[in-house]
Amino acid sequence: MTVSTCRFAPALTFVVAAWLCTSAATAGGPATLPRATTVSTALSVVESTDRLIVRLREPETGVAAASASSRLDRVAGRVGARLQRLRGMSGNAHVVQLSRLHSRAEAAALARQLELDPEGQYAEPDLRMVALRIPNDPSYSQQWHYFEAIGGINLPAAWDRTIGSAAITVAVIDTGSTAHPELDGRRVAGYDFIGNTTMSQDGDGRDADASDAGDYGCNGGGNSSWHGTHVAGTIGAASDNGSGVAGVNWTSKIQPVRVLGRCGGYTSDIADGMRWAAGIALAGVPANATPARVLNLSLGGSGACGATFQNAINDVVARGTVVVVAAGNSNVDVSSATPANCTGVIAVAATTRSGGRAGYSNFGQNVALSAPGSSILSTLNTGSTTPGAPGYATYSGTSMATPHVAGVVSLMLSINPSMTPAQVLTALRSSARTFPTGTGADCTTALCGAGIVNAAAALAIAVPPSPPVSSRVNLALASSGGVMTASSTHNAGHAPPGAKNGDRKGSAWGAGGGWNDNTAYVWGDWLQVDLGVAKSVGEIDVFTVQDNYTNPAEPTEAMTFTQYGIADFEIQFWTGTAWQTVPGGSATGNNRVWRRFAFTPVLTSKIR
Repeated sequence: MTVSTCRFAPALTFVVAAWLCTSAATAGGPATLPRATTVSTALSVVESTDRLIVRLREPETGVAAASASSRLDRVAGRVGARLQRLRGMSGNAHVVQLSRLHSRAEAAALARQLELDPEGQYAEPDLRMVALRIPNDPSYSQQWHYFEAIGGINLPAAWDRTIGSAAITVAVIDTGSTAHPELDGRRVAGYDFIGNTTMSQDGDGRDADASDAGDYGCNGGGNSSWHGTHVAGTIGAASDNGSGVAGVNWTSKIQPVRVLGRCGGYTSDIADGMRWAAGIALAGVPANATPARVLNLSLGGSGACGATFQNAINDVVARGTVVVVAAGNSNVDVSSATPANCTGVIAVAATTRSGGRAGYSNFGQNVALSAPGSSILSTLNTGSTTPGAPGYATYSGTSMATPHVAGVVSLMLSINPSMTPAQVLTALRSSARTFPTGTGADCTTALCGAGIVNAAAALAIAVPPSPPVSSRVNLALASSGGVMTASSTHNAGHAPPGAKNGDRKGSAWGAGGGWNDNTAYVWGDWLQVDLGVAKSVGEIDVFTVQDNYTNPAEPTEAMTFTQYGIADFEIQFWTGTAWQTVPGGSATGNNRVWRRFAFTPVLTSKIR
């Protein structure tokens, strides 16, 4: 579908309409990625280009040969494109210059048009490459499990695509949380489901305080593990902040759900915690204001999957929540470990730095895939029994492997929140990296699942496909549910609704055919379209008033203005918590009547 809206710097007259491809979905979009402060030597794609690579078909026998430039001009004319041949290149292809900078999606759409021409053989964007995104956290170099080619999960390339969405929450069903500067700003309100005060060790029963009071003292000894804090740090420690470690997801929220205390936790408490985390109402418990799309269960016991666990899993999966579970640390077939042996979960085994099976890890056909689980550096607490100062430590176990997968799932849902749990599992398995050999404890698909989780490859599968052109609808129309508001209005003839009436020319200018603000020469005006529900927006077209506004022509992308149009503006979308500029959505020194902005689709309920 399509929509339009923008934030205009100058207080000048203009007409706005907009077009995008959309489908109803959950609100929230991926965070825009700031430039990395440090880089690696590998390469990644920059999401805009002003060039294409084109190869033309060989002329038919007996047809007079024409120059490459003239043939390209002919093809461009048939598809309505403005391009110029720069040079030939290897492989009998040509580098062509576009008239302006295009987003990756926009350039790909133009390339597809060239390929469909009778003289076109193939065409693709001439993409720029840059060094992969690497966080500046000082201990990141010790987090081999994120980036090493053999045993890591290929996160740097994934971070170039997204660092997460604030609209996605991951629930850590575990021992609760401790204060930590790497986590304090990342958490949303959780809940303590431990009703037994001997187990909770916090002096009370169930309540809204999910703090980890410690799980020390089981069978008369033992220090506290601060297990939930370690798991949470792998999923989402504050990253690229020049401090400590990095997490898999830099933006999404973490919800502590306390179900484990002294000597573990009851199945009944865990099942309740799972349902509550997924947003299912429970009697006597306040509603969860931020339901999780991903549940991380780095816990388990022995035995068959009972009805209590299976029913809870069925309920949360039916709501679209993905359940990621540790396979267990008993070096036995996972079929005897619960809840990893339940239907509908993603059971995760552990691998070592060499990519081999960790000696403690459970195994078997019920394992979906594997992730690094040995010597995993993450956040912790330094207290021996009760909470002390925040710190860091390396832990090993399938409990440490599981949050790697849960974190990757949260990144997948950040760019495509419409994915179902079944689709997530299929994408993870089909994109997993083949197990290495010669490790001394080689994994196979019969033992350790489909492979080692590959974050970048999983995200590539998760990206929603571009909607077909035939589905384009003008969401700016009132008939499509668009509601227009503005920072100010000049008069009734230039009210905000006039900017979404489908009049791209502005032929009814001054009579409901466009919007004009009421703050001449005072910048910072805005015009906003409320879509009603969140929709997938991949293109926005902005039309400004023409010089000959009394007798305007049908606009083209080549049409320019010299008098009344808008020169400097931004296109922004609502993430659910803040306004964010769309990729490539800033225009400075604009002189074109029609500006098209195409980008990787974002889910949003408002554009301005």
